[in-house]
Amino acid sequence: MNGSLYRLGEIKKARQSPRVMRVGNQSWTARNLCVESYHEDILYYTTRWDALCPYIDISDEMLAMAPRPFVVYALPPDSPYGVPINDKYGLVDTASDEFWCEERRSRKFREFDKQYRGFKYTEEVIKGKDLTVDDMFDMGGAHFEKCYIADEEVVGFIDYVKNLEVLVLRVHSPEGELVLTDVSVILPKYNQLYGSFCQWNRDFKTRSPGNYACLLACRWAGRNGLRYYNLGPVDDYGYKALFVTDYEPIYAMALVDPDHPLALDPTSPLKIDFKPEELNQIYRHGEPVQLKNCAA
Repeated sequence: MNGSLYRLGEIKKARQSPRVMRVGNQSWTARNLCVESYHEDILYYTTRWDALCPYIDISDEMLAMAPRPFVVYALPPDSPYGVPINDKYGLVDTASDEFWCEERRSRKFREFDKQYRGFKYTEEVIKGKDLTVDDMFDMGGAHFEKCYIADEEVVGFIDYVKNLEVLVLRVHSPEGELVLTDVSVILPKYNQLYGSFCQWNRDFKTRSPGNYACLLACRWAGRNGLRYYNLGPVDDYGYKALFVTDYEPIYAMALVDPDHPLALDPTSPLKIDFKPEELNQIYRHGEPVQLKNCAA
């Protein structure tokens, strides 16, 4: 009798919805917080907002819950957490006359406009709460597959923008073929438009659709009173140099056993992104701290 009651209690607990926690623009449960990532065959964990979202907030509760190794990139610049890594955000000062008038840039921008003369350009601001996962895959499914962006990270984006607005830019050829779809997050708090992803048609590669999407986004941000367009990380993307006027540190955190293979492999992201002494450093201006890992 007691055994049956115990089993019924366990079944009831299993059926209960897990507790939802929140910080910043994000919500999560113990079940959906993390996404499995791999370096070669070494497993580690990132958050479900890692691939597509800017400025990921964390909390002590989140850190205690997450399995190890746990890596969080793109912590807010005004957060007490994380350390600057060996990459940076490229920002475009859309209010800068120097940006728009510098000779090489203005020449390239005129070339882009000439290349896309006769193409149809549309822009749409969408409330994040109205976006669906199906919408996301319609706009970026091929990009997600190419860049190994997990379904959980697409869902994480939907969660992140639920109280924000999203800008969608599209360009069609004169024949009606979709050339590019560019999706950015409007961040009033940081006076920014953040470029989340751009999916473009490879048939138009010679027209540099990625660069043209950046130009269109910069123009939109400037017209709509946002000081900066955030191009995202720039070190591995040389084409972004055409646009960058300012750099911002990218802050991150890595919680890992010092003897874990991810911490020892010389080609791992931890070796590339972090100084050895900054592994397990939780607070931006503090000594490394080892939090108890409460995840099962």
